[in-house]
Amino acid sequence: MQNTEEIWRLVDTRKEDFEALSDRVWDMPEIAYTETRSCAEHTAMLEQQGFRITRNVAGIPTAVVGEAGEGGPVIAILGEYDALPGLSNEAGVAEHRPLPGAGHGHGCGHNLLGSASLLAATAVKDYLEAHGIKGRVRYYGCPAEEGGAAKGFMVRDGAFKDVDLAITWHPAAFCRVDDAKSLANTRIDFSFAGRASHAAAAPHLGRSALDAVELMNVGVNYMREHIPSDARIHYALLDAGGIAPNVVQAKAKVRYLIRARDLPELNRLVGRVRKVADGAALMTETSVTTKVVSAVSNLLGNGPLEKAMQSNLDRLGPPPFDDVDRAFAAKIQATLSEEDIETSYRRVGMPKTDSTLCDVIVPLEAKGEPMMGSTDVGDVSWAVPTVQARGATYAIGTPGHSWQLTAQGKMPAAHKGMVHVAKVMAGTALDAIQDETLVARAKAEHQARLSRTPYICPIPEDVQPPIAMSDAAD
Repeated sequence: MQNTEEIWRLVDTRKEDFEALSDRVWDMPEIAYTETRSCAEHTAMLEQQGFRITRNVAGIPTAVVGEAGEGGPVIAILGEYDALPGLSNEAGVAEHRPLPGAGHGHGCGHNLLGSASLLAATAVKDYLEAHGIKGRVRYYGCPAEEGGAAKGFMVRDGAFKDVDLAITWHPAAFCRVDDAKSLANTRIDFSFAGRASHAAAAPHLGRSALDAVELMNVGVNYMREHIPSDARIHYALLDAGGIAPNVVQAKAKVRYLIRARDLPELNRLVGRVRKVADGAALMTETSVTTKVVSAVSNLLGNGPLEKAMQSNLDRLGPPPFDDVDRAFAAKIQATLSEEDIETSYRRVGMPKTDSTLCDVIVPLEAKGEPMMGSTDVGDVSWAVPTVQARGATYAIGTPGHSWQLTAQGKMPAAHKGMVHVAKVMAGTALDAIQDETLVARAKAEHQARLSRTPYICPIPEDVQPPIAMSDAAD
């Protein structure tokens, strides 16, 4: 207990610098693989705090690792700093008021995510130095979680090969240990090629690639009745073949995002979607080529680490939100529906109350609705034992990927929640460094799961990080 309280004090000692870092990243929202300035801010902070730095991790210019300490176990703390397209909003206002510019915004709170993780890593570094304890802490600055699967490429490149365990978090409405349920997914571009012709004078000579895309979409939509209930299929038209309706479109491209509960189910579903694409090409006498853009695995839980993190949450209690924080959260809730608010409670398995901000720690045994999204943390969780917290940083009911979340990203409540979860992560890391049996138990459970289902990276070997990618969101 005394050691934990000391590392919490180390977090508080540094918090102003990292709150400022979070705000700077919020001010420069950059989407998948374009996070040049955000990565530079994190790299500068790593240098300032005395970490040993590795740049261009896995060949990704916006991925960085900072390490401190010597010998002992290697603890990875994962951070992110990518934003989303179309979610710009002025900070601190409870109305939709986009800022001028490209329209990007931190509608998933990754400005907070990276800053809290780096704050936790710094506190662990300071503790190890102060007490002469063997152990290494690494901050992984990870780009492109929103659709780019950067961690998957980093895992495939061996960036986690000597790591003993990994810790991370994500902004949320409630404080809890993540239940480690997510969907594996892959993004595939289907490019159809046909033959152009005059749509009126010689339509019989044309072979429409756009028709093929439309038929593929119809076919996949008919599939939906016959796929597992927790699978998801989404698509976006990337190239409609031009703007001239009097020309039969000779090319068209559609991107499919396919999700399933695990990698074997995902592979089966991808095979079926590919058959639909082949059928659409056959019907239209066009050809189709495919390109995998990215892919991520489902999350793998770890019981010993989850119990250790829950212990830190229970000892710390909920974030110290005040009446001013709750008043602004109430204004945000006024922009939401009752369904939004009820959904937040259902997701954590807690009874609905009148609270506007989290004032409890969700018990480990609480079982809510499974998370139907995806994250590239999944691939890290297959590579090493991994645990993830959910830290309360915004009003209960706030939808993920929304302007309301962007608007709350620089508020005092967001800062308090960020510091709070940094303490949780730092305390969990300290537990692992000081308790060899915790690391051993975490590794034993992880290995037992891998022995039943070995990890196979879902990203094909010939697929490289889509550095130029700028139009994907998770």
